[in-house]
Amino acid sequence: MGQTALALPSINFIARDIIGAAVEVHRHLGPGLLESAYLRCLCDELGRRGIVFDHEVPVPLHYKGRQLDCGYRLDLLVAGRVIVELKTVDKLLAIHEAQLLSYLRLMRLPLGLLINFNVAKLTTGVSRIANRL
Repeated sequence: MGQTALALPSINFIARDIIGAAVEVHRHLGPGLLESAYLRCLCDELGRRGIVFDHEVPVPLHYKGRQLDCGYRLDLLVAGRVIVELKTVDKLLAIHEAQLLSYLRLMRLPLGLLINFNVAKLTTGVSRIANRL
């Protein structure tokens, strides 16, 4: 008998799990804190749920055949497939979406979530950004 490969969860399932964890953090903390507090709590919540992630992931920048370190870092990379960028702003702006889309392109990943914790109801602060690979 041959081995069967374990199927990777779909991007949509990963995104759903991330949003669920973020909603739980927001439910306990509410709006008004620093981004760093939400990041620490979201990392804790993802860990409690057994969701694999890395935080403060360096973003490589390739320029004319050379890799340069420009200091860009992802807030979270979940399951090696979904970038999560956290904000605590009055309103998400086009520049926030552009930044996430640039990260998706540089990392060659299909999906990012932009999550603004400075809202009354977290689901209104979540934006899905897709990268057409």
